Amino acid sequence: MKGILLTTSLLLCLLATQVFSQGSAGTGGGAEPRFLVDAPTAGMLKSGTLGFDIDFFQNGGILTSMNYGIMSRLSLGISYGGSNLIGDGTAEFNPLPGFNVRVRPFEEGMSFPAIVLGFDSQGREEHIDSLDRYTIQSKGLYIAGSKNFTMAGFFSIHGGANYSLEGSEDDREVAFFVGAEKTIGSAISAVLEYNSGGGKTSKGRGYLNLGLRWSPGGGFTIGFDLKDLVRNEDRVTIGNRSVKIEFLKPL
Repeated sequence: MKGILLTTSLLLCLLATQVFSQGSAGTGGGAEPRFLVDAPTAGMLKSGTLGFDIDFFQNGGILTSMNYGIMSRLSLGISYGGSNLIGDGTAEFNPLPGFNVRVRPFEEGMSFPAIVLGFDSQGREEHIDSLDRYTIQSKGLYIAGSKNFTMAGFFSIHGGANYSLEGSEDDREVAFFVGAEKTIGSAISAVLEYNSGGGKTSKGRGYLNLGLRWSPGGGFTIGFDLKDLVRNEDRVTIGNRSVKIEFLKPL
């Protein structure tokens, strides 16, 4: 059953590739980012837009997700994946699919940010069965705010707080995240974020993540991330390298 779920998600994303290759230029760059690296923003999918995402992470890991903008202020999504899916190791699938919902009660104004309230049960990287959680805990219940500025292109700042429902009671805490995005030309942007917390698998330093995004158009965006630059986890040297691909399709 797990293999069927993941295979179906991958096939949908491959199908989306064929659809988006026929799209018009500029669609990818005009979409609101919903995440920096792991931290959510107040960005939303446009009403009637379907989003496909594939994240490739260490140890042959793949996470696929599908999200839909039900209306301009409400979206739902589902995700599924596992580790060791690429390579010669034994494939380890996530125990359950992840689910997310986000609502934007307040739009951005001249002097105040857009605000999103959400829930996301999908953690990042490998699932640790002994702790009943992912290496990077899911955001769980969260609030995120985003404010955009015109500055040699666009510059945006983001921040919020969350409480994950993963793991044992003593592994949960209120955490905070903050970050920024700066466009570089018309198709490239750089993102930087800091996430506090980390629970039992971390050294208590939080996670500092850096990423680049390229949006050539047609609803397509590809990103490269360096995660945990402050070495919050023992096994990290320079940083966890990951690649993500996003496709957006208005229906």
